[in-house]
Amino acid sequence: MQLLTDEIDFRIYMKETDAQTKVKRASDYIEAIKERLRGRKTEIGTMLPWPKTHENFEFRKGEVTLWSGQNGHGKSLMTTQIALSLIGQGQKVCIASFEMKPATTMQRAARMWVGLNPFCPEFQEEKGLAMLDDLYEQFGDWTDDFLWLYDQMGTANSETIIGMVRYCAKVLNIDHIFIDNLAKCVKGEDDYNGQKLFVDELTAVARDYNIHIHLVHHLKKPANEYAIPDKHDNKGSGSITDQVDNVMLVFRNKTKEDDVKANGSFGKNNAEPDHYLLCRKQRNYEGSGEGEPTIKLWFHRDAQQYIAEAGDMPQWFPAWPHVATP
Repeated sequence: MQLLTDEIDFRIYMKETDAQTKVKRASDYIEAIKERLRGRKTEIGTMLPWPKTHENFEFRKGEVTLWSGQNGHGKSLMTTQIALSLIGQGQKVCIASFEMKPATTMQRAARMWVGLNPFCPEFQEEKGLAMLDDLYEQFGDWTDDFLWLYDQMGTANSETIIGMVRYCAKVLNIDHIFIDNLAKCVKGEDDYNGQKLFVDELTAVARDYNIHIHLVHHLKKPANEYAIPDKHDNKGSGSITDQVDNVMLVFRNKTKEDDVKANGSFGKNNAEPDHYLLCRKQRNYEGSGEGEPTIKLWFHRDAQQYIAEAGDMPQWFPAWPHVATP
């Protein structure tokens, strides 16, 4: 009999064994590829709210999407509509907004869901208020077991945020988590290493728990509000754009707004969209269309929704694909 003594450095062999198990023949993955191709025929992906985008973009499990834009260009409003659409597709959602109270988030979401302006004169009398009460109750019932809000405002500890994400994924079985925004999760704008580590941790958690994480972020201050942004305009570390799977830029068409204010319906830019949603990265796109689409959108002011075409009615989120609000 021979004894294995403590003098042997087992760590060398642990590392060696780990490396050996991870280096495999390429042909070992052929069956996985075949199964994946077969699965796409029956697999139902999660999409953006507008049917015209369904051939060009998809939210995949295990990924992180970065939502960027200038101040006041509608990032939070856009992601709220995306969240409602995802719920309409049967997905469980958690929103962690560090700049907005949960009641304010729900008020915005309720207005979108109802598709009406609650501040119109007809809703200020008793009959109108009673109708809104009923609609808001319906909205609350619709969100039960599908929408959670993280009740924390101001700067949050990055480790706490990662813990919250893990809890949502593991205990609540959440499919999509929205974090608004990165600046509230890492203390300093110039803490590039902190930003890199936080985003790296988010990508790892998304992959490990097979969920989709949406991270809202600010752009660098532009020369003016009319400049169309690019993915390299994101604030902070360049590794943020490198690490995430998808990059979506929200751009408000201020040129059109100013033209319409000055010239009304006679403005030369009147036919242009109100907003652009610019996909400038989609790492794992496998379709045959444009994998980095420029999506033209119009803004329905009463419903506070982004719509696919000028004159469209607000979307009714309980139906998928979304139809006009009844």
